Amino acid sequence: MAHLSDEHLKAAQAVVERVGAYQETAPDRDTAKELRDGMEEAGVALSDGDLATLVDAIDDRGVVDVAEVLG
Repeated sequence: MAHLSDEHLKAAQAVVERVGAYQETAPDRDTAKELRDGMEEAGVALSDGDLATLVDAIDDRGVVDVAEVLG
């Protein structure tokens, strides 16, 4: 799991909530690109593996808890 500060974890969660909501209304969007772009904008650095794990979780379940998924 990525070692995220509380501030970065909150920022990452906000990105996941936004991307997850997009996926629910527009499933043809590129989850990986949206998530990567959002994390970059938020200043959150995640490994490719952690990003892939989040993408899979969002694609399967929509909005997820970052700490739970990456925990």
